Amino acid sequence: MKIETLEVAGIGPAVRALRNPYSNWSLSDTKHGLIGQKDMHLSERLAKSGGSHSKHLRMIQVWAEIWAPRYWWQEFDTYRHGVERLSTSTMHTLNSRPLTRDDFEWDGPYEDLERLMVDLNDLIDEYNSARAAGTALDVELAFRQLKQSLPECFIQRRTVMMSYQALRHMRVDRTGHRLREWRKFLDWAATLPESWMITGQVPEFKVYDELHDD
Repeated sequence: MKIETLEVAGIGPAVRALRNPYSNWSLSDTKHGLIGQKDMHLSERLAKSGGSHSKHLRMIQVWAEIWAPRYWWQEFDTYRHGVERLSTSTMHTLNSRPLTRDDFEWDGPYEDLERLMVDLNDLIDEYNSARAAGTALDVELAFRQLKQSLPECFIQRRTVMMSYQALRHMRVDRTGHRLREWRKFLDWAATLPESWMITGQVPEFKVYDELHDD
């Protein structure tokens, strides 16, 4: 599994929006792009109050390129709210080249993977031959056989856009998961700017009771 951060946007506007429900913008202590202690406390308090109160986290978006096996994508696809993805297409690209070891997340004996790749590459050759000389029915059958033989460990590349609220939700759901891909994904999320908004691990600061301060 590989994850590449492409862009993060919206942190500044999201912090500004924190104060809108209370109309207490004068209490903001964020200056020159550095989030202040009071604003951190308010952000975390809203996040802990539930999704309907943490709308500011929806305003922060991260774009990433992710290479992961199909078995992990099946679980990732559980998350719909605040997530968009655009994947490479097996329909259009699966037959473009022979498959190699790098196309699979494989923990078993290498000899087993070699046999699997030979079988799949034979099917790719059959599909390409059918496209070159066969009937439409031959092409359809060859492609169906290739797709049906593709294992869950096959790595697929996707460009994904996620909100910080969605990432926070994933962290709650998937911390301690048995799949190491989830552990790697959550470790990556913890490297993002102001990742305390995702992890809930707010830096040490004085706690303010803003309801009383207002």
